[in-house]
Amino acid sequence: MEEKKVESTNKNVKKANLLDHNSLKHILDESVSDIVTSRGYKEDVRLSNLKLFLGTIIIVVALVAQFYNKKFPENRDFLIGCIALYVVLNAVLQLILYTKEKNAILFTYPPEGSFTSTGLVVSSKLPRFSDQYTLTIDSADPKSISAGKSVHLTKSVTQWFTKEGVLVEGLFWKDVEALIKEYAQEEPKKKK
Repeated sequence: MEEKKVESTNKNVKKANLLDHNSLKHILDESVSDIVTSRGYKEDVRLSNLKLFLGTIIIVVALVAQFYNKKFPENRDFLIGCIALYVVLNAVLQLILYTKEKNAILFTYPPEGSFTSTGLVVSSKLPRFSDQYTLTIDSADPKSISAGKSVHLTKSVTQWFTKEGVLVEGLFWKDVEALIKEYAQEEPKKKK
C-alpha cells in the first residue's frame, strides 16, 4: 500500500541525467517557461511560426526539385533555380536564428493590465563542461521607453538538483520568481 502512494507522488517529478548537460538545461528551461507563463506573461509564438513557415517553404522547394516531371538535362535551369532558392531561404532562416533568437527560450507579450508595452525575452546558457546555469531576462524591445534593464541569475545547477537528478522545483521556482520581480522593479529607461 505504501509503495503505491510513493509511485503516485513521483509522477510529476522532473528527473535528469546529471552527466548530460543538455538534459539538465532542457529541464531547467522547461521549468522557466512554466514559471514565467504562470506569472501572467503569455507566450509570443510569432517568431516560432515564422521559422515553421520558412521551413515548410524550404521543404516544398526541395520536394518540387526532387519530383519535377522532366528529367535532368531538360530541367537543369529549373533545378538551379530551386537550389538557389533553397540556399537563400536557409540563409534567411539561419539569419533569424542568429540575430533574433540567439539563446532565447521564451518570448512573451506584456502581461495584461501592465503599464509596460514590451514583453520579455528569457534566455539561458549552460556551457559545456560547466555547472553554471545563467538565466537572463531582457525586454523584447530594448529600445522601448518602458524597457527594463537586463537582469541575470548565475548559479550552479547543483543548487537545484538532488544527487539522484531530481529537480527541487521549490528552490528553482523561488530563484526564478526573484529574478522576474527584480526585472519588474527596475526603473524604465528614460529618453535622453
